[in-house]
Amino acid sequence: MRRWFGAVVAVGLLGACEPFEDGGGGGTIGEVTFDRGFAFVRGDRNIYVVDDDGDPNSPQRLTTSGNAFTPSISNDGRSIVFVQRVGNTTSLQTVPTTGGPVATLLSSNDVACGTCTNFRGPTFSPDGRTIVFAFDRGSGAVSSLARIAVNGSGFTELTPGTTISHGSPSFLPNGTTVVAPAGSSAFQYNQLAFVPVNGGSPSYVSSLGNEVLTIVNRAVVSPDGRQVALDARLSSGSTRIFVGNVTSTGLSGALRRLTDYTASTVQESFPSWTSSTELGFLFNDSGGDPSIYRAPVSSTASSVSLAVPAANEPFYGPR
Repeated sequence: MRRWFGAVVAVGLLGACEPFEDGGGGGTIGEVTFDRGFAFVRGDRNIYVVDDDGDPNSPQRLTTSGNAFTPSISNDGRSIVFVQRVGNTTSLQTVPTTGGPVATLLSSNDVACGTCTNFRGPTFSPDGRTIVFAFDRGSGAVSSLARIAVNGSGFTELTPGTTISHGSPSFLPNGTTVVAPAGSSAFQYNQLAFVPVNGGSPSYVSSLGNEVLTIVNRAVVSPDGRQVALDARLSSGSTRIFVGNVTSTGLSGALRRLTDYTASTVQESFPSWTSSTELGFLFNDSGGDPSIYRAPVSSTASSVSLAVPAANEPFYGPR
């Protein structure tokens, strides 16, 4: 069922938004070779990358200050955008995939965005010119979506006046629309929102099938724009990756499970497309080692293979 690359670092069961309890370890800072592969964080909450042709047991560390969350790689493979959290302050930052200085694009409560806070799930547009992300408009408010230019300018809220919370966005390939989890709160994402990035009213899909109670972390669109993958909470309490066909405004047909696992101990989360026919995602079985795995996407459930041990919140790119 699984293909192992050398020794695997054992860590505790991963919570949806909690850091690892281990010390991270591994990796270096400076010039690295990166063309295509995974970006992720470890227990020290720094950004790491590993190229598909590199050693998955020895990833390269790109940041040193910690407190990093949910990295995302640009479509040209040159830059990573991520959230940094220090106390009650969150900021959007970028770092080159080959190593280099970290740049801060926007911080919570900046004049440009007023009372915005708690940034989440930033992602680059297909042309690399803008970044869309989720944020809260003040304490206790529902979460909204916004876009900024890659230099941090031009803050624009995409879902102003919303009464529905929105989670981590993912662009359709044409760059005109993002797909995001949505619901009454960040703990009740039971819908998919299709939100135009240049103005217009969002559309919502509330029928996610009988198995899916809520979306836990993200929904991501495939590189060809034909499918969407999401991590879903089941009635058993476990989390599984589901895949479905998608249009520009909604789902087409039923969602289906990615893997063939049935045990309630299995947790799958943070899906990321490695191609239009394969997904990378976080996988944990029986409280063992949360790591990045890969699985082919087909009409039937698939087995998995290990890609990178001891990793959190993976994102693959460029695709």
